[in-house]
Amino acid sequence: MLTRRHFLKRGLLASGGVWAAGALGLGLDPLALAKQAAAWQMPDEGAAHAATWMAFGPSEDIWGGKLLPAARENLAGIARAIAAHEPVKMLVREEDHDIAERLCGSAVELLVQPIDDLWMRDSGPVFVKGPSGRLGAVGFNFNGWGDKQEHEQDAKVAAFVAGQARARLLKADLVMEGGGIEVDGEGTAIVTESCVLNPNRNPGLGKARCEAEWRRLLGVQKVIWLPGIAGKDITDGHTDFYARFASPGVVVAGLESDPSSFDHAVTRRHLDILRKSTDAKGRPLQVIPLPGPSTVRSRYENDAFAAGYINFYVCNRAVIAPEFGDGKADRHARDVLRDLFPGREVIQLNIDAIAAGGGGIHCTTQQQPR
Repeated sequence: MLTRRHFLKRGLLASGGVWAAGALGLGLDPLALAKQAAAWQMPDEGAAHAATWMAFGPSEDIWGGKLLPAARENLAGIARAIAAHEPVKMLVREEDHDIAERLCGSAVELLVQPIDDLWMRDSGPVFVKGPSGRLGAVGFNFNGWGDKQEHEQDAKVAAFVAGQARARLLKADLVMEGGGIEVDGEGTAIVTESCVLNPNRNPGLGKARCEAEWRRLLGVQKVIWLPGIAGKDITDGHTDFYARFASPGVVVAGLESDPSSFDHAVTRRHLDILRKSTDAKGRPLQVIPLPGPSTVRSRYENDAFAAGYINFYVCNRAVIAPEFGDGKADRHARDVLRDLFPGREVIQLNIDAIAAGGGGIHCTTQQQPR
């Protein structure tokens, strides 16, 4: 059951439209770009964090009156769980400040900023580190997952967060989201074609140009491309619902066991690709399949319900993961994560309202490396 975010109450920006690759400067020779020395490196999520960034952004316009209160409570629960292990900085609209303060508690720092929604993984910057330890923040030109949702305010989030973190803002020559790329911190990335190569983000763009840009900004030396699947959810198949690095050389991958699901065949294709792949250092990948729950017991269950376990978040000393009311599957996911992340506490949360909005814990977060 790996269904994900459909187009809730979408509204396209009148002045929006898809970013054109040419407008972003991608007429540059990809081979020339690839020769540039990588000055920046995106650390693995499991590396030490200075903070986690989130956004208290659910609104009635997008989430609806029934789901909104529960989505806020789920989001606050995630923030409180992370705040027990590291600082959490939460963006919030001025009019929502009081309710955010009440739900999140004093351990979560609130910063007033206009926002459209809660998906900080996608609207926020991707943090990187320079050779001298300088903090950088890559803005990947968020366009509402291909103009599927209003994003005028969320398009400004990356720059705002970079400023608050005192990081150098780095403008990318790509349109993508943080949920669309997974890295091991040692030069390897996993990316879905259905997202990054989609015409609603980067029309006419090829793999070589993408890889050159990730080398320049993220220090990526090798990309493992998964097909993903476009048009089934608002993200067009983000990587962080399919495959995650537990450590360099070790990948945990989602497995859809239901033959009637649109993800049944594609998750098997992903496992086949990953098992035949090596990382940037030439190591064969160890791939651990992680099936989703067989059943979901939730009053919020709908066609968009995101019931996979892959969308967990690794913070300092803990892994924050979902549970879905399938006792056997929930325990199996917990045990797999404990084995993959020894020394970290695995905390499982009920995030049914967030899942009903088509996302997960990882989607709501963005790590700032220490």
